[in-house]
Amino acid sequence: MTSLAADQESILYVRTTELPDIPHLLQLLPAEGGLAWVNGSATNQMGIVGWGEVTRSTFNGPERFSRAQRWWSQQCSNSTGDEPIAFASFAFDKDPGTSVLVIPEVAITRSKTGTKLTVTSNSAISDSQLSGIVSEINRPRVVTQGINNVTWLPGSRPVSEWQSAVDTAVARINSGELDKVVLARDIVAKLDEPIHLGALLIRLNESFPECWTFCVDGLVGATPELLIRREGEHVTSRVLAGTMRRSRDTDRDGQLAAELLDSDKDQEEHVYAVESVAAALATHCTDLSVPKSPFILRLANVQHLATDVTGELVDAAPALALAASLHPTAAVCGTPTERASQVIRELEGMDRGRYSAPIGWLAANGDGEFGIALRCALVETSDRKTLRLFAGCGIVSGSTGESEVAESQAKFAAMKSALE
Repeated sequence: MTSLAADQESILYVRTTELPDIPHLLQLLPAEGGLAWVNGSATNQMGIVGWGEVTRSTFNGPERFSRAQRWWSQQCSNSTGDEPIAFASFAFDKDPGTSVLVIPEVAITRSKTGTKLTVTSNSAISDSQLSGIVSEINRPRVVTQGINNVTWLPGSRPVSEWQSAVDTAVARINSGELDKVVLARDIVAKLDEPIHLGALLIRLNESFPECWTFCVDGLVGATPELLIRREGEHVTSRVLAGTMRRSRDTDRDGQLAAELLDSDKDQEEHVYAVESVAAALATHCTDLSVPKSPFILRLANVQHLATDVTGELVDAAPALALAASLHPTAAVCGTPTERASQVIRELEGMDRGRYSAPIGWLAANGDGEFGIALRCALVETSDRKTLRLFAGCGIVSGSTGESEVAESQAKFAAMKSALE
């Protein structure tokens, strides 16, 4: 794709134009991955993809969200023409971890109102440059790549140690120290050839069209959990907590779903997650709609208890500020939040980085979508041959180390199947 970024200019030049319909957004992405936030079937993908970088900035510490919002507001103020778009991926914890915002050179958005191209540059964009980019986008392409040979290596700690950590967490919950904590683990994939990230994203989308397939700064995955969507004054958050495996037998699959709905352990975990989201949104919204009972969200490998919480904004809080208010939810941290965070630091035994934190896109008018970076992997080396996969489990009083190891394996399956 044509690169338009120039050196050290503070003004952002932005041009947006309509495009013919592009239902296969992910096919536009290169081997290096680019940027993506896409939902829907392979023939009807909605969302945004992008590539190239006009500018980026990183943020650390407890003020990472507010510093990111200030930086983004400055970039929007310094833009001329149309409005820029940015992709974002935040660290789970204030320390360690680095959060990033990226403004792409080229972004393509497909929504119910049509498909549009946004080009951003540090120098004025001529009609011929814009036409060249449109021609390149409209070029027919087929993304193919054979599946890589994968060698699986242990993650930050042995499975037996992590299982013991789960049992320790349960004991602390039963002693009344806290109600719930989420513990995560990782594994490492070593590939014989560089992974084509565009092809990986296509495979993830084909397997999990109900999820939001994402790629930001080397973090790739397909998350079923929408942290926040802001469309003008309307906000939506999808809460997931409580997981059961799937069965290829239809009757057995229905039985497993019924078991999930009847599980006191999973219902308890889900209630904590819903209450934490509703409490955070209540500071910004009226007319909150919080269903009394969850529904079953079926994915290819697992099924979840799910609840969609909606509301109407009463302030001008942008999507990024709403994401900051919600993070970390009980679904990825626990409750009470501060106590659960401390237990994670004591027992988890790894650096989550940007796993289980907000990831998505934002617009200049405050709209945007952020999911929680789940069912994902981090590309750890520049040759794209090493990826670190993550999975987390909600621990409550009825949990056992053995059952949570099994649940984590089911959650790893999403990325493992796309890699293998």
